[in-house]
Amino acid sequence: MSLEGKIAFVSGASRPLGNGRATALALARKGADVALSGLNHMEGAVAVAEEIKAMGRRSVAVKMDASNYSDVQIGFATIKNELGPVNILVNNAALMNHNVTIAKTTIEEWDYEVKLCLNSAFYCIKEVWADMCAAKWGRIVNITSVAGILGGFGQTSYGAAKAGLISLAKSVAMEGARFNITANCVLVGISSTDATAKLPPAVLEKVEKRTAIGRPATPEEIAGAVVYLTSDEAAYMTGAVMNMLGGIDLFVF
Repeated sequence: MSLEGKIAFVSGASRPLGNGRATALALARKGADVALSGLNHMEGAVAVAEEIKAMGRRSVAVKMDASNYSDVQIGFATIKNELGPVNILVNNAALMNHNVTIAKTTIEEWDYEVKLCLNSAFYCIKEVWADMCAAKWGRIVNITSVAGILGGFGQTSYGAAKAGLISLAKSVAMEGARFNITANCVLVGISSTDATAKLPPAVLEKVEKRTAIGRPATPEEIAGAVVYLTSDEAAYMTGAVMNMLGGIDLFVF
């Protein structure tokens, strides 16, 4: 499984324990040159880019508010200028920040979370689409969540946005098939990221008990799923949702 000659972009890859960071590094290990973005933690994104360069691959970290289309346009222009056209896109940027009930969720919170978790993926797809179609090759992977299929108390905006990513990938798969562009999702339950580390221990214990495997996924396990979907081995797989839930969706008791 080689990604030599490919140029990848991973959004939201600046967190030290994030799935995005692990994915960017995994793609580079398979031979891809990798661009990545950050916003409030740019030092992390720059550090990942340096790790990738140390592997002998090209890399660039761009500061990008993925919820803002103008920012996305500027970011992709920089990437194309420095690395070339992106042909592997991983939509990983997300925010699960407020976790409050409908009554307490403000319109501003709803709008921002949907823009960051869902609109951002469409913005990025728009920016790579013409080049992928021209090259007759592309791989698009949306990182979605168990909240997108099961919902979650206090997760109306996050869950709705993550559900939207699944439908978005299916529609993109339909339009992209004639151009040899695949679009798939990786469905994540709970993984050992910075966000998980903020959960109260009692809550984390309950979630782990509900998971059939009994533990969170590692970011490297999530990255492995993404890498497979970007490879030629997965060329016939499109419009699919790869289940990386560890059995959290099963009837566990």
